[in-house]
Amino acid sequence: MNYMYSKVSTATLIAFALCTNAHADQTVKIGEVAPTTGQIAHLGKDIENGARLAIDESNAKGLTIDGQKITLVLDAQDDAADPRTATQVAQKVVDDKVVAVVGHLNSGTSIPASKIYSDAGIVQISPAASNPAYTQQGFKTTYRVVATDAQQGPALANYAAKSLKVKRVAIVDDSTAYGQGLANEFEKTAKSLGLNVLSHDATNDKAVDFRAILTKIKGENPDAIMYGGMDATAGPFAKQAKQLGLRAKVLGGDGACSEKLAELAGDAADNIVCSDIGMALQKMPGGKAFAAKYEKQYGQPVQIYAPFAYDAVNIVIDAMKRANSTDPGKILAVMPNTDYKGVIGETTFDSKGDLKHGVISLYDYKAGKRTLIESVQM
Repeated sequence: MNYMYSKVSTATLIAFALCTNAHADQTVKIGEVAPTTGQIAHLGKDIENGARLAIDESNAKGLTIDGQKITLVLDAQDDAADPRTATQVAQKVVDDKVVAVVGHLNSGTSIPASKIYSDAGIVQISPAASNPAYTQQGFKTTYRVVATDAQQGPALANYAAKSLKVKRVAIVDDSTAYGQGLANEFEKTAKSLGLNVLSHDATNDKAVDFRAILTKIKGENPDAIMYGGMDATAGPFAKQAKQLGLRAKVLGGDGACSEKLAELAGDAADNIVCSDIGMALQKMPGGKAFAAKYEKQYGQPVQIYAPFAYDAVNIVIDAMKRANSTDPGKILAVMPNTDYKGVIGETTFDSKGDLKHGVISLYDYKAGKRTLIESVQM
């Protein structure tokens, strides 16, 4: 009798355990990689914050895939904006069994990391990488939710020629995949518009003293200087240009076009015109609401990329729902058919993983505040 009771009890316990496990939450990791140390840590943290906000909201609402409750975890990693570190971190998040990755920030890190994600069959959505080469490698895993430098460079050159009436321009880039790529795209369009490109010099993304290059450029007497690089160097570049008495406008791309640029450039910010690779936050369909909840959550304003990272996470979640699976291969299979309406607007991808309808926004700075000039549908 005791033996029979023991058998029944054991069988009941096993059945109960199986039943309980069947309904246990499944933990699903989404990777997020950006520089959270170094000169542009504030931009990397902006990406992490945007991604984390989307994760937290999904968990608060509740997510069920294939009948199972899903708890999302953000696997956030720091690549320090360094290509070698980026590949190491990419392998780490692959080993962590993430189902997709939001990242990286820089083109110079996104491109080398992309091969690792491609080899693993894991979706990579960059909220910031703009070099066209990122999606031109033949990988099925590379996506981005921003416009490219093949759109940004021409938009900036067109504005310089047609609105600023620039005739003579000098170009400087920071020798990174992003800075050099953007500068080259700008230069091609500038020449096609008949602008006189006086020179094209290179510095690096760790530089702090630009006086030698700027002194040479001062002798060339340009109407504008196009600088391809991030805000950490663009700010001091513009400040030193003003200190040396250059009157030329300083033109920059999205990496420079942050809220922090005004602080880094000081009163020289009023001489800067820059472009961004998406719709202005205040013009985004969900921009106003997103800005409010971001500031409430983190106690600071959006820098640039947070809404793009937020939507990138939600696009992954949308793909899970459409695939009815958390399997990375099945998520990848439904990505080409993405049609997601989020904070930044409607996101659909072309065959390479680029946005079908990119937007470039142009800004200047008035009394230290970034001010929208216009947005251009590309």
